[in-house]
Amino acid sequence: MAGSLVVVLSGGSGGGRLAFGLSRMLAATDLLVAATTGDDFEHLGLSICPAIDAALYALAGLDDPGGGHGRRDDSLVCMDSLTSLGAAGWWRLGDRDLALQVARTGRLRAGQRLSELTAELAGRLGVASPIVPMSDDPVQTRLRTDAGWIGLQDYTIRQAARPVVHEVVFAGAMAAAPHPAILAALASPRLRAVLVGPDNPFSSIDPILAIPGMRAAIAGCTAPIVAISPLAGDRTAPGPIARMLRDLGISPSAAGIARRYAHMLDGFLLEHDDAAQIAGLPIRAFAGDLATDTAEACEALARLALEVADSLIA
Repeated sequence: MAGSLVVVLSGGSGGGRLAFGLSRMLAATDLLVAATTGDDFEHLGLSICPAIDAALYALAGLDDPGGGHGRRDDSLVCMDSLTSLGAAGWWRLGDRDLALQVARTGRLRAGQRLSELTAELAGRLGVASPIVPMSDDPVQTRLRTDAGWIGLQDYTIRQAARPVVHEVVFAGAMAAAPHPAILAALASPRLRAVLVGPDNPFSSIDPILAIPGMRAAIAGCTAPIVAISPLAGDRTAPGPIARMLRDLGISPSAAGIARRYAHMLDGFLLEHDDAAQIAGLPIRAFAGDLATDTAEACEALARLALEVADSLIA
C-alpha cells in the first residue's frame, strides 16, 4: 500500500456519508474531505453551505439520511414561526441547524475565512478529520433554465427540478484559488486514494474541477482515483440528477456518469444492476452495493471503495 491518506471530493450528502463510512475505518489524520462550495447560497439573509454542512453533520453522526439536509431529529419552531410571518420556507432549517447558519454568517461577515471557520465548527461538533472548502474564494453553480438563471438549491428544492436546464456554469471559478490544504493532500506521498463521492457530477463535483489548478493536481497525483456512481439502479431516478442529465442531453444512467468522468478516473464503482451498462467503455468498472442509508452501509461502501483503489495499485 503506497500510503494511508484518503481524499474525498464531496459534493453533498453522498460525499458526506462516504466520508462518514471512511471515518469509521481510518485515523482522523488519514481522511481529508474536499467539499464543494458551488452549492452555497444565501437564504433568509444567511450564508448556507450545503456540502460543508453535509460533511460536518455526517462526520459528527448528526446527519439525517432521510431528510436531504440538516441535522437528525431537529425541531422546526423558529422556521415555522418565520414562515407564518411570510418568510420563504422552501429551504427548511431546523433550530440547531439554524444556529450554525447564524454563527457562520456573522463570522464570515466579520472577515473570517470559510476554511478557518469550517475547521472551528468541526472541532466544536467533535469532528477530527479536516473538512476543507474547495476554495476560500466564492464560486457558485448557476443553471440557465427556461425559468432564467437560477442557483442549484433553487432548482432542486424550491422548483423541484421542474425547469428545463440548458447550461451549467460556475460563476467565479476562474478567479478562485484551490485551497492549499487540498493541493498538499493531492501531492502528498502519503496519498492512498482519491475518492469522488456519489454526488451530482455536473453541478456539485464539476465546480471543484473548474478551479484553475485542481484538475492538474488530481491528474498529477500518484494514487488511484475512483468515483462512486450517484445513480444506483432505480433508487435515485427520476430525481434532480436524472432530470438534469436528460435536459443536458446525457444518458441518466451509470454509463452517462462514467463517460463524464472517464478522462480522470482509474476506476468507477457502480451498482451491481448497472454493471452491464458500461461494457466497452475505456474505464475499469467495479460493482457493489452503493446504499448509504445506515451507518453500517456507509462503512461497507467506504470499505469497498478502498478495496477498489487498493486493487488498482496492485
